Amino acid sequence: MSQVKSIAGRGIPLVGNDVDTDRIIPARFLRCVTFDGLGEQVFTDDRAQAQRTSEPHAFDQPQYQGATLMVVNRNFGCGSSREHAPQAIAKWGIKALIGESFAEIFFGNCVAMGIPCVTAAPEDVQRLQDWLAEFPQNPIKLDLEALEVRFGHTSVPVLMGEGARNMFLSGTWDACGQLVAQAEQVRQTAARLPYVAWS
Repeated sequence: MSQVKSIAGRGIPLVGNDVDTDRIIPARFLRCVTFDGLGEQVFTDDRAQAQRTSEPHAFDQPQYQGATLMVVNRNFGCGSSREHAPQAIAKWGIKALIGESFAEIFFGNCVAMGIPCVTAAPEDVQRLQDWLAEFPQNPIKLDLEALEVRFGHTSVPVLMGEGARNMFLSGTWDACGQLVAQAEQVRQTAARLPYVAWS
């Protein structure tokens, strides 16, 4: 099992409420057989639209390349329940999200992939986004044990449901990994069941 207790690295602010999964990865990319290459397409329509303005999208700004923590606002990941959305974010390099709130299915898909999503008060999210805009090369740290995010000389409290938090801290977020680790017990149980043919 792979425990996730803390994640440190540079951050990227993505400002805006109600960023839905179609904006994260448009529906035309859902035909892919694997998730490989989705990172290059994350926010592709938003990025193309931003290129026509004076301010490039955060995911195209050089100071945020290589960031591993994303700071978002309210109701992030709303819309359709496509797993491709968190997969695309992860393939770009994001390992954790900090935001005001997350859509329930998006949150669940992230947990299943080992990507913690923690919430913070709107004013703290704003402070962190402003700080990242000013100091994009400085690291931040999400500590799931202490339930806080540290940046500069500041820390802010974050929240995560106790069930999901315990899954990360214990490493039990990985359902497939648990099955593989318990393969012998699965075989023994299946062998006792009269309706399972085990080969």
